[in-house]
Amino acid sequence: MSRRRQFGSLRRLPSGRWQARYRHPTTGEMVSGARTFPSKTEAARFLATVEADLARQVWRDPARRELAFSEIAELWFAAKIHLRETTRLTYRGLLDVHVLPFFGARAIGSITSLDVQAWIADRRSNRRRSPNTVAKAYRVLKAVMESAVDAEVIARNPCRIKGAGKERLPELRFATPEDVAALAGVVDERWRALVLLAAYGGLRWGELAALRRRHFDMLHRTVRVAEQAIEINGTLTWGPPKTEAGVRTVALPSFLVDLLEAHLASFGGPDAHDLVFVTADGAPLRRHNFRKRVWLPACAVTGLEGLRFHDLRHTNATLAAASGAPLRALMTRLGHASSDAALRYQHRMAGQDEAIAAFLDTVGRAAQPSPLPPVVAFPDRVG
Repeated sequence: MSRRRQFGSLRRLPSGRWQARYRHPTTGEMVSGARTFPSKTEAARFLATVEADLARQVWRDPARRELAFSEIAELWFAAKIHLRETTRLTYRGLLDVHVLPFFGARAIGSITSLDVQAWIADRRSNRRRSPNTVAKAYRVLKAVMESAVDAEVIARNPCRIKGAGKERLPELRFATPEDVAALAGVVDERWRALVLLAAYGGLRWGELAALRRRHFDMLHRTVRVAEQAIEINGTLTWGPPKTEAGVRTVALPSFLVDLLEAHLASFGGPDAHDLVFVTADGAPLRRHNFRKRVWLPACAVTGLEGLRFHDLRHTNATLAAASGAPLRALMTRLGHASSDAALRYQHRMAGQDEAIAAFLDTVGRAAQPSPLPPVVAFPDRVG
């Protein structure tokens, strides 16, 4: 007497092929395998595999594996509502331009590691496409696939290319104190404090553009970084720094405090909430306009072509490191959030940050020409 099958059932179809059926573990309904088999033995082997997967809790519903990649991607994106709008726009662009055109209509369960390798090779083949953009797009693809794993739609993430999501950041240039003084000397007087604060305070562009009179404590020679300007599709908005570590108090060199007081007296509004750096007609700063009308001409005049405004922040970090400050103090000063330890150490860094500021004061004063060279007449309106 033959032993009755305990899991699933087999039947021979009119075509002569064999179909394997088993009970869905959630709904209890009988479901068929995704394909038929040429022999009863192969069909039985398929059922044995399904039974083993259920026992090991690695079974995935074949129907869910047939979901389009685009459906999972949109669910993943919708869950990113908590992110900053700039980050969401970046993700949206990477999905629409690089990921969905290639994988959108595919069943997510059909995408293999070979498909991912072919996709990234295609992305990299276009020399006009930034390698860092390809790395970002790969990270988005991998994140969508990981969300499918978490939702038990697929068993394994096919994105397993080592180093594919790593960006190669360009080497930052270092401007010497003399370079910084030269730049500050040729820009319009309205922008002199901005350049020097970037180099000797280490603030990011968005943080500088969002500074208000109330953020300065001239008595204690500090500036509080608590806000940043965000430009999205030509619209300026204001928000907190990207991370908790970005909210910080930075000690300033004495010479810079003197310059900032003069700047506020000449160009700043009287109200505590007034922006510190504005155009001649009182409009907030815009990065592109400032770069085009002020920064690039100043770099050309001083022979510093290729220097980015952000390199002034790197200059600050390099000079601060030269003071002998430990890594934690530098991380705190610059608002880096590479570890939770940086925040825990923050209350211990006050004295060291003042030491950094004193060192920068010595360096900065030595580099300032006396008197300052004539101002080059660049367009003052950068709004």
